[in-house]
Amino acid sequence: MLDDLKPFLILLVFGNIENLILAAQGVAGSVNPLGLAALSLLVASCWLLIGTFGTKLAIKYAKYINFIGGLAIFILGIQSMMNALPGILKFFH
Repeated sequence: MLDDLKPFLILLVFGNIENLILAAQGVAGSVNPLGLAALSLLVASCWLLIGTFGTKLAIKYAKYINFIGGLAIFILGIQSMMNALPGILKFFH
């Protein structure tokens, strides 16, 4: 089973890092932490189920999935930096 996951390893690592960043932004944005934790656990559980049972079906599309997932992570990272930019600029003035 681990050999089946190797093509998705980079996406899994960077996706989890991005999830941590988004969760931190939610907390910084005064979102209810318990609601955020519940939704995060729900989504992570869904992704675990999809990854566990869908890997065999998706393996032939691994290159496309990695590209689309990497692009989504990149776009979310840019979005989080753009949202933080006013606070960063205010800090330097």
